[in-house]
Amino acid sequence: MLAQMRVRVLEANLELVRRGLVLYTFGNASAISRADGLVVIKPSGVGYNQMSADDMVIVDLQGNVVEGELRPSVDLATHLALYHAFPTIGGVVHTHSEFATVWAQARRAVPAFGTTHADYFHGAVPVTRDLTMEEIAGDYVAATGGVIVEATASDPLSTPAALVAGHGPFCWGATVEAAVQNAVVLEAVARMALNTLILAPDAQILSQTLLDRHFLRKHGTSATYGQDVE
Repeated sequence: MLAQMRVRVLEANLELVRRGLVLYTFGNASAISRADGLVVIKPSGVGYNQMSADDMVIVDLQGNVVEGELRPSVDLATHLALYHAFPTIGGVVHTHSEFATVWAQARRAVPAFGTTHADYFHGAVPVTRDLTMEEIAGDYVAATGGVIVEATASDPLSTPAALVAGHGPFCWGATVEAAVQNAVVLEAVARMALNTLILAPDAQILSQTLLDRHFLRKHGTSATYGQDVE
């Protein structure tokens, strides 16, 4: 199972490159095996064109390397904070994708202006507070996870992303593949939202009724999107 997870995590990281969400060695994706209490994550600073599945690092939930010759991503503690806080998620993705990062640097949540946004995020994508001087000087990476948790709704899968102020987006999902998809869509709606405000600075956000209609038909308990699987 962990061998398969290594392949899936490698593929998730490569998909971020294919989608244009990362430059050079920026960004990382991870997946968790809840049954084993283990996380598979991208190694730190290794070029995407050089990575293999065997390079993916396996760690326990305290961040100790269980298997792998390379150091895990420097963002590991943030991923672990999210796995500890959000028991329903199975994958985490971090990028510095251009438009989502623009909103993070502006310290502004991404508003839900349209139904494209509502298909994936049940409301604005939140932005965290700034880290304190003490948090930056201390366990900075874990503190980054802490402010994401603070900014996230009680159901993390209802809006599976947050912008870290001055930094960039973190996304998650029930699987690592879903987390990648959420990162791709976040970048698209962040770009749309910025262009919407350029064209119409007083643009109105989507009504709660229409927001609910689109989100719940895809993600609600009575969802109608897609096909029944037998």
